[in-house]
Amino acid sequence: MSGSPTELNKEIETKKDEATIGTEMMTENEEIGGIEKFIPNLRIVLVEPLYQGNVGSVCRIMKNFGFLELYLVNPCPLEGEARAMSSHAIDVLRNAKICESIEEAVAGCDVIIGTTGMRAQKGCDHIRTPALTPGVLREKMEEFHPDTKFAILFGREDIGFTNDELSFCSMIATIPSSHIYPVMNLSHAVGIMVYELSGANLTGKYKTVDFKEFNAMCAHFGDVLDDMDFDPLKKEKMALMMKRIFARAELTPCEAKTLRGIFRNIQYHAKKSKGEDVGKYRRDIDNQFENDDFEDEFDLEFDVDFVDKMTD
Repeated sequence: MSGSPTELNKEIETKKDEATIGTEMMTENEEIGGIEKFIPNLRIVLVEPLYQGNVGSVCRIMKNFGFLELYLVNPCPLEGEARAMSSHAIDVLRNAKICESIEEAVAGCDVIIGTTGMRAQKGCDHIRTPALTPGVLREKMEEFHPDTKFAILFGREDIGFTNDELSFCSMIATIPSSHIYPVMNLSHAVGIMVYELSGANLTGKYKTVDFKEFNAMCAHFGDVLDDMDFDPLKKEKMALMMKRIFARAELTPCEAKTLRGIFRNIQYHAKKSKGEDVGKYRRDIDNQFENDDFEDEFDLEFDVDFVDKMTD
C-alpha cells in the first residue's frame, strides 16, 4: 500500500469509524432483502497465523457472510497491515479473542471441525478420513440442534495442523481443490467455508453432548480398549476412528451416558475374567442412572443383574 505512515493511519482510523455502524453480533437469523438468512452459531479459529494481511482478509470475508466471532491462537503481530486489510470489518479484528492454545480457543463449543488441504493417502487414514466437503459439512451441520455451538479451525499457512491437532477435532473438512496445487490461501479457504455455511439452517430436535463430555466419553472408550488388552499398535487408530463415528452420530447426552454404561459393563467383564477387583465397576453400573431428570426424560431402567447372567 502506498502513502506515508500518517496517511495510512488516517485511512485506518476512517475505516474504524465506518465499521462502527451495525457491528452488533447477529442473532440466529436475520432479514436480508426480505429473505430470512440463517447464520449458524459458528466460531472461526485461526491457529498460529503467520501473516497479518491474511488475518485482516479473514475478518473481511467473515463479515461478508455474517460471521463475527474470531479466535486467534498465538497469532503474528496484528498491526497496520491487518487493520488495513480488514477494511470495514475492523470490528471483527478488534473483537478477536487471543488464546494460547486450541483448547482455550474452543472452550464452550460443542462440535470442533478441523480443516486440512492434505488428502488422505489411503482410504483408512484415521487422521484425515472422512474429510467432509463444505457442502456435505453443511448438510451434516443442519442435522444438529439450533443451539449447537460449532468451531471451525484453520491451520498455519506453512504447515497446517499437526496430526495431534487434527486428532483433537471431532470432524474433519476439506475443500476439493485441484491436485495440481491443492493448498489454498488462508483467507480464500475461510471464504469458501463461510460462504457455504452461511445459509445453514439447523433443524435437529435434540441437543448434542458438549465437547467436554464428548471427549470424556472417547477417553473412556480408550480405557475400555486397554482393559480388553487391545493391540497397543492398533489402539490409537481404533480410538480415533470411533471418535469420528461418534461425532457424526450427533449423540445426545442420554446416548453418550448410555454408551458409557456399556463401556463400564465391558470393563467389568474384562477385569472379572482376569481375576481383578471389579467392585468399583459394579458400583459405577449401579449408580449410572441416578440422575432423576435423565430417567424421567427417557424412562429407562438398567438391569445390573445382566452383568452376572452374561457370565453364566
